[in-house]
Amino acid sequence: MRTVIFDLDGTLADTSGDLLAAANFCFRQMGLGDVLSHPGDAGIALRGGRTMLTAGLNRAGQFNPATVDEFYPVLLEAYRDAIDHHTVLYPGAMAAVEALKSAGFGVGICTNKPEGLADQLMRSLGVRDAFASLVGADTLPVRKPDPAPLFEAARRAGGDPARTLLVGDSDTDRNTSANAGVPSVLVTFGPSGEDMEALKPEALLHRFEDLPEVAGRLIA
Repeated sequence: MRTVIFDLDGTLADTSGDLLAAANFCFRQMGLGDVLSHPGDAGIALRGGRTMLTAGLNRAGQFNPATVDEFYPVLLEAYRDAIDHHTVLYPGAMAAVEALKSAGFGVGICTNKPEGLADQLMRSLGVRDAFASLVGADTLPVRKPDPAPLFEAARRAGGDPARTLLVGDSDTDRNTSANAGVPSVLVTFGPSGEDMEALKPEALLHRFEDLPEVAGRLIA
């Protein structure tokens, strides 16, 4: 079976608001107030918790690696407790997923969000059962851009890892697909959309309704 594997944050859903809220919870605990803001720092948010803490501490002139290590678990707990207050699926995402399945593709998720949080979020949004697989940052001993999580997501979706493509929104996703020797499709509607063309993916995706045609073309 051919498979289409999706990144989660910034690809299927805009999670930046809830991620930034969790980071600002940490900064308030440090006495710094709300350091990051939405939507200006959405791109930082979608690169993960440690990146948010590092960026915020640098902005406040108080960066210390030990502080990042100390507050990363605090950030995860704050995010877990308010994971879906601002998060929304991108327009057309689930219609594209269903169209791919109707066309005979397997679909799954490969994310660098911890698996438990990714599963919690997708269930909260009511769409977890639409995906045959979900591989997170801690599912395997390695994470993207290592190709192993992508291959595992394809296998768990019932597909051939060699006949898959990765839909993402970052250099991490582009490098993952390159390391795997499979095509990448990068979305342009996320916070870093204007930077995607420079990564030279096999295709750019401006709207989800075009994805079934693009997938059919790239995985003949």
